[in-house]
Amino acid sequence: MRFISLTFVLVWTAAVSAAGVESSRPNILLILIDDLGWMDLQCQGNPHVSTPRIDALAGSGIRFTDAYAAAPVCSPTRAAILTGLAPARLGITNHLPDQKRFIPEDSVLLPAGMEDHLALEHVTLAERLKNDAGYATGFFGKWHLYVGKESQFGPLAQGFDINIGGCSYGGPPTFFDPYGIDFLPDRKPGEYLPDRLVDETLSFIRQSKQKSQPFFAALFTYTVHWPMEAPEELLAKYRDRPVEGYRDYRYAAMIEAMDNAMGRLLDSLDDLELTDDTLVIFTSDNGPFGGVGDPTPLRAEKGYLYEGGIRVPLIARWPGHIKPDTVSSIPVISMDLYPTVLEAAGLTPLPQYPGDGLSLLPILSGQDAPDRDAIFWHYPNFAFHRGNRLGSAVRAGRYKLIEYFDDNSVELYDLKADLSETKNLADSMPDRAARLKRRLHNWRNDTRARLPRKRL
Repeated sequence: MRFISLTFVLVWTAAVSAAGVESSRPNILLILIDDLGWMDLQCQGNPHVSTPRIDALAGSGIRFTDAYAAAPVCSPTRAAILTGLAPARLGITNHLPDQKRFIPEDSVLLPAGMEDHLALEHVTLAERLKNDAGYATGFFGKWHLYVGKESQFGPLAQGFDINIGGCSYGGPPTFFDPYGIDFLPDRKPGEYLPDRLVDETLSFIRQSKQKSQPFFAALFTYTVHWPMEAPEELLAKYRDRPVEGYRDYRYAAMIEAMDNAMGRLLDSLDDLELTDDTLVIFTSDNGPFGGVGDPTPLRAEKGYLYEGGIRVPLIARWPGHIKPDTVSSIPVISMDLYPTVLEAAGLTPLPQYPGDGLSLLPILSGQDAPDRDAIFWHYPNFAFHRGNRLGSAVRAGRYKLIEYFDDNSVELYDLKADLSETKNLADSMPDRAARLKRRLHNWRNDTRARLPRKRL
């Protein structure tokens, strides 16, 4: 087994351009699962869940062990994937909307201010692929990048030809039809949302193939987010068989239902004879919701800068280009997907829009890793479900430093020796801590990161 790393699903398919000229541009299928933790797949080392189809996907491509979400909550990571820019630079650092009711009564800080939508000035993946490479572009599922009913900031305004279900919702009212989700018409009472979104994605893929046009399908599922709902047969399977580590048996049922839906999607690529020419990327937007999941051995969960909040699965498959059964431990982050997809499509970042990610194509093809020695996070806001501390973080090699804004303290961890982040080395390694803190400050200055304010 070769070692590298990645947990996101990109799909490339050699296709014919819209002008009818044969092209090597791949189709791209990007799958983003909502709140799927680093340990929520069997291929990640969890024997208590059933994920045979995603496990097989990993076995036929590359799996990253040290892949990270751009933020410990969803909206910032989604914006980072679509733009290649760090949440700090975008000014979107929390799940939308950032609400005052999340502020603890005893907090000495008020959260940093932030934008309430992804500004149209940002050039998304869909816009580049559609305008510069002739791709058909479709969005399916959870958008969560504006507040209220302001659909002028939705997928159709950001380069997507069609939008199915993409609105301001952070989670669905229910996973069963009638869903009550904007831009997702009811179809069949009792239908399960992951299955419906796969159907819509496949319809788009079939239409693109009929038109001999390369496609970019962004399947940003609502699952496995709250509410905890799954088909009854899977609930029955887990109801009387508590899953070790999980706080809610329904979560394990949702994971298996997600795996079944992804398996049907991948099988259909086979049926359409698209698999060999398709790059698939599969990942998550943050760690698991702590009320139901268990990220052990990682510390904490969604909403925290510890590994449990930001380390996520990332898998990519591209037959003939990515060697099967490859595992990588190279640290990568959500922003890397933007230049990766562009390079796959034969495009380069715009000179005035270099972005904050690095293309992973060299890793995917078994070459040297990108020339980067650190990755960064900035979370100056309160998570809705926990009393998290506001802070920033940097990982350089095996070491990770977290700086907290309430008292300017730092925590330093050796992730190679202490994956669970149990031993703070800041006092015993003061020089290293000081160097990483300076790098973190320089990065915050470069991105013009907004900081919390003292409470008066």
